[in-house]
Amino acid sequence: MSIRFYCPTCDALIAFHQKHAGKHARCLSCGQVLIIPSKDNEVPQKIEPQPQTTRPLPGFYHALFLDTFKIFFRTENLTSLTFVLALVCFKFFIAWPMCCDLLTFLVVWACLLGFYLNIIYETAFGIDALPQIYLGTTINFAWNLIKPFIIFLYTAFIALLPFFIAAGILHNKGITFENILLPGLGLHSILQILFLLGLFLFPMAIITTAVGKDISLLRPDYLLAPILKAPIHYIAPVALLAAAVILQTKTIQYQPAPWIKTAAHLTLNIAAQIVAIIAMRSIGLFYRHHTCYIKW
Repeated sequence: MSIRFYCPTCDALIAFHQKHAGKHARCLSCGQVLIIPSKDNEVPQKIEPQPQTTRPLPGFYHALFLDTFKIFFRTENLTSLTFVLALVCFKFFIAWPMCCDLLTFLVVWACLLGFYLNIIYETAFGIDALPQIYLGTTINFAWNLIKPFIIFLYTAFIALLPFFIAAGILHNKGITFENILLPGLGLHSILQILFLLGLFLFPMAIITTAVGKDISLLRPDYLLAPILKAPIHYIAPVALLAAAVILQTKTIQYQPAPWIKTAAHLTLNIAAQIVAIIAMRSIGLFYRHHTCYIKW
């Protein structure tokens, strides 16, 4: 049974399962931290934000590896993990026989990207649990599917903007998107460096759009300052995100094959999502532990 109530700051409708009554939560619309009430329409208690410190919060790697490991075994996260598993299995088994690969791809990834954004946001503000699943109804449902795609695509575009500009300028020199990543020297190397730099900046950029919720904050000085001040910790989100992307590119959806091969492909799909969840948590943890370096 769900408890429905309104945010005391922005009046947004919020819903949580009744088992979460009394726990801390954060409004996804305005960021207000509050205590989940025990009854419908009860006014929740506000939690005032802690004053921002001038030093990084200690325990980044402890939170990343030990605390993140625990979330996969907490009963309160069972619903969210089941949701992700169901999406993976739906994409794996249903798309091929129903001949709806593209539609399945769009719906499943829209749900997953929205889930990723919520992981980053809630982790950033100290909520050590996987987000509750809420897709909305009718028009809200459609917007909740489209919005994550827009946020991720726009964020990636801004992070890779120098690469796209350089690629456009050099298009007349025979360098195209088809051959741009081929081994080579000179102009090819410059574009490859710009491409890798854009990928390196993406975790910090998605922090800005997921947590800051303002695309005007995607400024070079805002993106680079935290990275330059905490480069060792920043490598962890970059490496985990790269691992999740590489694993995902190796996945294969269901095709008629021996059951052992089918089980191996399904396991790889699930493993890719587990690594993706850890990667998104690492991005949120980087914000949580290094807020003092983030100018906005």
